[in-house]
Amino acid sequence: MVIVVGAAIISDGRLLAAQRAAPASLAGGWELPGGKVDPGESDEAALIRECKEELDVLVELLERVEGDWPLGEGKVLRVWTARLSQGEPVALEHMALRWLAPAELGDVAWLPGDLPAVEAVRPYLRPSGAS
Repeated sequence: MVIVVGAAIISDGRLLAAQRAAPASLAGGWELPGGKVDPGESDEAALIRECKEELDVLVELLERVEGDWPLGEGKVLRVWTARLSQGEPVALEHMALRWLAPAELGDVAWLPGDLPAVEAVRPYLRPSGAS
């Protein structure tokens, strides 16, 4: 099984979505930033590395979102909530980035494997200071 990690980066109650540039079969679809865990690497270390490589940011991982979501081809997605600790996201490997409020989560075409994870993250999206 190949573990793929995703970051639900949240700021002011909004979720960062990233539009895939490659491969061609996934290009244009939206996903949570992240990627494959390398051999010998922890899930958390992989996610921090991937956010630096893809977005040029440092993130603080907060909480593992319950669930493992199958992506096909023996891959499974694991997601953590995160917040930016350094930098502002830049689309180094994606076509575009968008910050989405809860009401806007349906405005982008999420990749099928990411969609259930995004729905699991929805309860975490509330503005700063809201309870």
